[in-house]
Amino acid sequence: MSYFLTTLRRASLGFTLSGLVASAAWAGGQPPKYALSDLPTSLRENAHAVVREYEETLLVKSVGRTVQTVHRAATILDDNGKHWAGELVSYDQLNSVNYLRGAVYDANGRLIRQLKASDVKDYSLADGISLATDTRGRLADLSQATYPYTVEFEYEVTSDNPLFYSSWHPQAGEHVAVEHASFRVITPTELPLRYQERHLPGSSAVVRSKQGALDVYQWQVANLVALEQETAGPPLEELVPAVLTAPTAFEVQGHRGALTSWQTLGQWNYDLNAGRDVLPADVKARIAALVKDVPDERTRIRKVYEYLQANTRYISIQLGLGGWQTFPASAVSATGYGDCKALTNYCMALLKAADVTAYCALVRADEADIRTEFPSNQFNHVVLCVPLKAAKADTVWLECTSQNQAFGYMGSFTGNRHALLLTPTGGKIVRTPRYGAVENRRERRADLYLDAQGTATVSVRTMRTGQEQDHHSQLLHGLSPADQKKQIAESLPLPNFSITKFNLAPDRRTALPAVVETLGLTLPNFAPPSGKRAFLTPNLLSRLPALAAPVGERRADIWLDHAFSHADTVRIHVPAGFQAETLPPPVQLTTAFGTYSSQIQTLPDGTLQYVRRLHMPRTRFPRTDYPAYVEFRRKISTADKAQLVLLKNEA
Repeated sequence: MSYFLTTLRRASLGFTLSGLVASAAWAGGQPPKYALSDLPTSLRENAHAVVREYEETLLVKSVGRTVQTVHRAATILDDNGKHWAGELVSYDQLNSVNYLRGAVYDANGRLIRQLKASDVKDYSLADGISLATDTRGRLADLSQATYPYTVEFEYEVTSDNPLFYSSWHPQAGEHVAVEHASFRVITPTELPLRYQERHLPGSSAVVRSKQGALDVYQWQVANLVALEQETAGPPLEELVPAVLTAPTAFEVQGHRGALTSWQTLGQWNYDLNAGRDVLPADVKARIAALVKDVPDERTRIRKVYEYLQANTRYISIQLGLGGWQTFPASAVSATGYGDCKALTNYCMALLKAADVTAYCALVRADEADIRTEFPSNQFNHVVLCVPLKAAKADTVWLECTSQNQAFGYMGSFTGNRHALLLTPTGGKIVRTPRYGAVENRRERRADLYLDAQGTATVSVRTMRTGQEQDHHSQLLHGLSPADQKKQIAESLPLPNFSITKFNLAPDRRTALPAVVETLGLTLPNFAPPSGKRAFLTPNLLSRLPALAAPVGERRADIWLDHAFSHADTVRIHVPAGFQAETLPPPVQLTTAFGTYSSQIQTLPDGTLQYVRRLHMPRTRFPRTDYPAYVEFRRKISTADKAQLVLLKNEA
């Protein structure tokens, strides 16, 4: 979705805009604006849209209030850029929209029409899983049927939630160029701005000045050409200009805090929720009975977690300060539901009743990790951290919003990242569990029976552990068996097949969560005879494609952010009267990017056994290594597609 169609709520982690426009710009009869002929050719190359002007101003009125003003104009060049023709501005109890204006111009810069009040639609931004939310949005859409055209928007938002300052991302997407953009923060001297500059052009560093008694910070960029996400590269936001900002002090609905370090941010969150972990007496007695005569701490934690899963469900409730302050544990006990904060706080209270100390931890879930060097509110989720008394280096992490999450497992949603631990002495940055290639495994075994006409019947058993099982676990718990089968069928890299058997089930014998997939397949014309020979590819389901050769100079590092280990064994039972004539040679690749091996051999009973191994760590390499990585992938792809030849005996 376009940068300009993201929600601008202060509590979100999305981008925000601000700027100032003179009221005369919206009067009738103005001269042509944003004509395509005025746009440099270089900015149109590889672009679906060009930001002509993007002005953002954040005015800090006080420790408890900010005003954000935005002006942006974008020329939409083709249908792939049409999502830039809309503007969605959100609001809630803590944020109010003062105005939203707009206009649209043709290719020559002539005004087509101005945005009318009746054109702006007001929507609830409920996510479908929230019991109560006060977030709404005002949506303006100025899309046109004929390209190119230019849209221009201006809006202003007053916020009583200064825990979140604007973060400036002038180039917010692929295939978008920027002609000019500026960002300005105006703040009282006693409320100095904290900021971090990222990937700014050399001439775009902050310019500081005074505006009466106020401090002014300003940044500008110009003529940023359109970029494209590169294969095996980091997210585009890691490469484009950005300025992150945060307050030194803030106040939300009477709750004042400091944001000068992770310790102070954690202290504010801890104090905001202190005393809300009191349980009803009957629940405390129930937990005490549950863990009675259970001396092992980990077992007590597991029993409490299973109790939580069996007796609660996740429902989001976001009203005003409720975005940060939890409902009391007693309320969750009475209703059986809560959001991530409430369920985590409730689990912490249950563990306390079981004589186990735990701490809530803020984390950014399902997104890139936080920037630990810039203390600020970068979080969107809460989990529970349980340091074990018996083992100082051991910790149990609990996801409290899921009724089927494996005990102690974070997965791809919250694993491999940093979290802010909330303790009585303030916040502390810690790491959630790491999942590498050893944990993220896929082990597959297949038996293929080939008949003389070339039709194959196959039985396949695949076990996935760690992050390799995350998707299949979601299928298992979220879809009916029929829909599970449909999704699995759509993912199989086979041109012609039918599924004769299907089952998806958890495997609880492993330390990490595991899902086992069992398939029966029929493959018509899998290896039809051609004269006396039949040709087949022993690698049925695990072929890794080659990468396109690099074109031009690469910008980004190689970022291999998912570690995994794959092991495949395929036994091919050849039909009577056939034998192997030619087998692919064994392949062994050992590189810094990973290791790969494949080989096929004839077993004593005539069965052919194909074994493939691929081990990829979570690593990062300089961009100059990309040709070597492409070559590594090419060799894997060639080996994965290698065929063996069966020869029919004359007799």
